[in-house]
Amino acid sequence: MNGFPYLDGLNDKQREAVLHTKGPLLVLAGAGSGKTRVITHRIVHIVHQGTAPHNILAVTFTNKAAKEMRERVELLLKKFPPAERAAIDSLPIVTTFHALGVRILREFHEALGLRRHFTIYDRADTLRAVKLALERGGYNPKEFEPKKILSKISRAKGDAISIADFKLSASNFTDQVAATVWEHYESIMKDEHALDFDDLLIKTLNLLRNNPTIREKLQARFAYIHVDEYQDTNAVQFSIAKILTGDSQNICVVGDIDQNIYSWRGADIKNVLQFEREFSGAQTILLEENYRSTKIIIAASNEVIEKNKNRIPKEVFTSNEEGEKITLYTAMTGQDEAEYVALTAKSLIASGNNPTDIAVLYRTNFQSRALEEAFLNYQVDYQLLGTKFYERKEIKDVLSYLRLALNPGSTADLARVINEPVRGIGKVTMLKVIEGRRSELTGATLEKVQRFDQIMMDIADEARTKPLSETLKFIIKRTGIETELKKNGTEDDLSRLENLQELVTLGKRYDELSPEAAVEALIETAALQSDQDELKDKEEQDAVRLMTIHSAKGLEFPFVFICGLEEGLFPHERLDDTGIDHEEERRLFYVALTRASKKVFLTYAHLRTIYGSQRVNLPSSFLNDISTKYVEGGNPRDKEAASGYETTIFLD
Repeated sequence: MNGFPYLDGLNDKQREAVLHTKGPLLVLAGAGSGKTRVITHRIVHIVHQGTAPHNILAVTFTNKAAKEMRERVELLLKKFPPAERAAIDSLPIVTTFHALGVRILREFHEALGLRRHFTIYDRADTLRAVKLALERGGYNPKEFEPKKILSKISRAKGDAISIADFKLSASNFTDQVAATVWEHYESIMKDEHALDFDDLLIKTLNLLRNNPTIREKLQARFAYIHVDEYQDTNAVQFSIAKILTGDSQNICVVGDIDQNIYSWRGADIKNVLQFEREFSGAQTILLEENYRSTKIIIAASNEVIEKNKNRIPKEVFTSNEEGEKITLYTAMTGQDEAEYVALTAKSLIASGNNPTDIAVLYRTNFQSRALEEAFLNYQVDYQLLGTKFYERKEIKDVLSYLRLALNPGSTADLARVINEPVRGIGKVTMLKVIEGRRSELTGATLEKVQRFDQIMMDIADEARTKPLSETLKFIIKRTGIETELKKNGTEDDLSRLENLQELVTLGKRYDELSPEAAVEALIETAALQSDQDELKDKEEQDAVRLMTIHSAKGLEFPFVFICGLEEGLFPHERLDDTGIDHEEERRLFYVALTRASKKVFLTYAHLRTIYGSQRVNLPSSFLNDISTKYVEGGNPRDKEAASGYETTIFLD
């Protein structure tokens, strides 16, 4: 196209979205329709129009997605450099919402009375603090489950509700308890100079709302804002994006209502439905051409999702081949189902397909056990998504030493490592150290604490002056962790040592940064890691992927198995007696179907053992949404018979 060579290869709707650069834009992008392509090319176009790259912000939800988008933008800018710029001397800010929050809070930490090196609580830290807050409030953690209290606090923060407002609206005793616990929880975090995951957003929002100078500075900095996966934003994320947009209204959001599957953690579908009301004069563009999947997969997924009423209508289409029919396997038991999946995957691999081309998706985590067993029995290599590198004990120990060195007020980290490895420092002594009562320590006890203090001072010196990888090596040796693991010498201990060596390798990625900036970068990466980022770190493993459908969001595979298609399991009936959200469950099924580019396998079991009891199942009602002309039976007796599929499945 004249003057814009980077537009070559875009379809008409993609090009229209790229060229619309003034004012608010909503891009409704069907699965596999090239939404990332639109965002990256739009950023390049804006740079070509004269905006400095560092004045462009793009926000998404996972480190993996941000990294891929950042790399694609860099490649495009190198391939299509603006003629009027001698060199690209900066890059767009492409990040996640939480990482953006960390960036802003570190930059303006003084305005909030925060240390620059504040601690970011992980899940274990938050649960520990909530349990302590319960005790301080005079409640029994066994009576009020910390996870449930934390969930209430987290949801309120995601909805931008303050403690005061939450307290006023507390309509039952549990909510009143949560309000009291929340106050103690905030006090604990303040003492430890810590923020939890939700604080990275809500404190950023409050900073923007309450500090006009900072708000205007950031609005001027970010001349153009892009939000990917907009359907997954909650109230706080929406408000941050809207405030940063300011009067310019130069915001482009890309999303798909049909892939809104996170309402249980605060994602608000109204952010898409009401975009035009929130941003006056907004233009909406639909991306409906799918470049990923076969015609049969697209036709089936359209049939499924069109049953939902709470959506903006669109008809996804593709120019790809017709493709193979969807295979449906009716298992007698959950074990039978798992064996079918493992053997079929083995057959696909034997036919020349790469194991990484195959994904096995399920609705809930417990389903993975039977699948893992079958894959082991039939010697099919698999990778279970969800065991995160940064959640391993030895990794968390070293990161705690690192955080404590730069933030001595972090009592959570102090409690974790003061006696790790064992130094003979008991709980009573540790409590005195935490409470600042060192003057009460004497003799051998005092010497032990002083030796620990010296270790921490040595680590702090290293962390402020040496490359990160060297600091990590120093921590592993100086603390005695390496000696302890080598001394025991078990296979498990040596495996832990290998994990620590891998941490040093990861640390090398940040060695080019200044020492303290490198520490911050690693700690942020560890704190903000998602399931998909873990997959990225391990993607060299030549194995079939096993994961929940929620974890598969944004990924694609040639071959996809969707297991457990039974009423009560998928669609899933929640254990908290809220019943089934059929529209969200149908969106989840739609997401699962559209992960596949070549072939889909659907399975369900007549009998399944759940929570120790065997249950007789009806096939999922979602199977009724797909026309039989798109489906073939996977059982030997009805491999080619659509009628067999029909009589077996459609139980009205």
